[in-house]
Amino acid sequence: MIPAAPDSRVLAMNREDLDPGGTHVVYWMVAQRRTRFSFGLQHAAHLAAQHEVPLVVLEALRVDYPWASERHHRFILDGMAVNRTRLEAAGVASHSFVEPEAGAGRGLLATLAEGAVAVVTDHWPCFFVPRMVEAAASKLQVAVLAVDGNGVLPLSAAGRTFTTAASFRRHLQKVIAPHLQCFPLEDPLSQVELPSGEDLPVLERVRERWPAAARGLLDGSDPEALAALPLDREVPCVDLRGGSEAAEAALAAFLEGPFLRYAEGRNAVDDEPTSGLSPYLHYGHISAHEVVAAVFEREDWDLDRLAPKATGSRQGWWGMSQSAEAFLDQAITWRELGFVFTDQNPGIYDEYRTLPDWARQTLREHAADERPWQYSLGELEQARTHDDIWNAAQRQLRREGRIHNYLRMFWGKKVLEWTESPQVALEYLTELNNRWAIDGRDPNSTSGITWVFGRFDRAWGPERPIFGKVRFMSSDSTRRKLKLAGYLARFGPALLEEP
Repeated sequence: MIPAAPDSRVLAMNREDLDPGGTHVVYWMVAQRRTRFSFGLQHAAHLAAQHEVPLVVLEALRVDYPWASERHHRFILDGMAVNRTRLEAAGVASHSFVEPEAGAGRGLLATLAEGAVAVVTDHWPCFFVPRMVEAAASKLQVAVLAVDGNGVLPLSAAGRTFTTAASFRRHLQKVIAPHLQCFPLEDPLSQVELPSGEDLPVLERVRERWPAAARGLLDGSDPEALAALPLDREVPCVDLRGGSEAAEAALAAFLEGPFLRYAEGRNAVDDEPTSGLSPYLHYGHISAHEVVAAVFEREDWDLDRLAPKATGSRQGWWGMSQSAEAFLDQAITWRELGFVFTDQNPGIYDEYRTLPDWARQTLREHAADERPWQYSLGELEQARTHDDIWNAAQRQLRREGRIHNYLRMFWGKKVLEWTESPQVALEYLTELNNRWAIDGRDPNSTSGITWVFGRFDRAWGPERPIFGKVRFMSSDSTRRKLKLAGYLARFGPALLEEP
C-alpha cells in the first residue's frame, strides 16, 4: 500500500468524514503543481488505493487572480502541459481547465467532488489560495484535506513566529532530523495500480461543461490562444519555460556547475552561481524535497554526518561541503523561515504592521526626514530614476522576471529611500514584485521585500536619515562591491525602448 502523507502535514479543512462508499478521490492541484515528490498527490493516491477507487486529478487555472498576466499564465501553462502528459502516461484520469473568462470555472470542483471519497488539495499559506481552499471546503459536502508539501520541515512543526534566521536555524537544527527521513515518494503514481477513472460519469459531465484546455494553449504552440485571454498584456512572457521538466533540468545543471562556486560567488554579477530554481519552487513545479535530496545524493550524505547538537551555525552542522551548507541555508533556513512567518500570520503576513516593533519605531521617528528624491510608482516601474544601477535592476526585472540577488536588496532599499513614507514604499515594492517577478506573490519573495524594512534583521548603526536604524545600502558601496560594467551595458536605457 502506498503510504499516506505524515499526519503532521494533513489538515482537515471541514468537518465532513471520508465517504467509504465514494466512487473516486479528487486531487485538486492548486500549489504543488507536479507529479513527483508530492505529498499531496501521494496522499490522494493512498486514499484511492485504500478505497479501491480511481484517482482524478484536477488542475485548473483562474484568469482573474491578482496580477494575472501573460508572464505568470505562460509559466503555469507550461507546467500544466507536463503534468497532463505525465498523468496520461501513468494512466491517471485528469482534467486541465483554463478559464476563458472570469468565473467560467465556477461549480467545476463541486461537480467533480460529487460522490467522492474525499477531495485532497494543497496547503499553501500565501496569496489568495488559503481563502479559495477555505471557501471551497465550507461549501462542499465531502471531506476536504489540505496537505502541506511546502518545505522539508512541516509548517506544523514550527509552532511559532521566528524573528530572525538565527533563531529559526537553531530551531531547525533541533527538530528537523526525523523529517529528513520522511520525504515524499519520488514517483508516487509508479507505486500503485488504481482503477481507471476515464469512464466516471462525473468526469464526463465535467468535461462536457468545462472542456479541457487545448494542448496548443498548454504547450505554447498556439500563441493566439493565450493572447485571447483577458490578461495583463503589458507584462509579457519571459524566455524561461515553466514546468517540472524544465525545473529538473535546471536543478541538474546547477549541481553540475554553479553549485561548486555557490559559497563564495553568489554576489558575482556576470556569472552568478545561483540555482535559478525560485520560480519553479514558487509554482510547485519542483519540490523542496527533490532539491534537497539531490544535494544529499551529490554530497553522498547521510544522517550520521549531522553535528551532535544544535549550534545555530550556518556552517558545519550538516557535515557537508561549504557550498552545500551555504545552499541548504538558503533553500531550507531562509526559504522556510518565510513560509513559517506567512503561515503564522495568515492574511496579514505582507502588511506593514507585521514588521518588527523596533523597525516601525525607527522608521516612524524618521518619517519627516527630507527625501531629496521622490518617485511615483509609474516612474519606478519605467526605470526612470537618477540612479543607473537601480534602473538596470528594474529593467532586468521587466525583461527577465528576476533581479540579481544582491541588487534585489539594493533595489528595495532605494525604494524605501525614494518614496514619501515607508508604508508607500512597501506598497510600491509589493506591486513591482508581484506584477513583474516570475517568483512574485510567494512567502519567500515577501520575505525579501519586508527584509528591506527590517524583518528578520537587527538594528544597525550609525542611525541615518530616512532609514533610522534599518540597514542602509548605497550606490557607491554597491559599485565598490560588484563589477557592474557588463550588467549596466546589458540592462541599459535602450532596453525599454525596444518594440
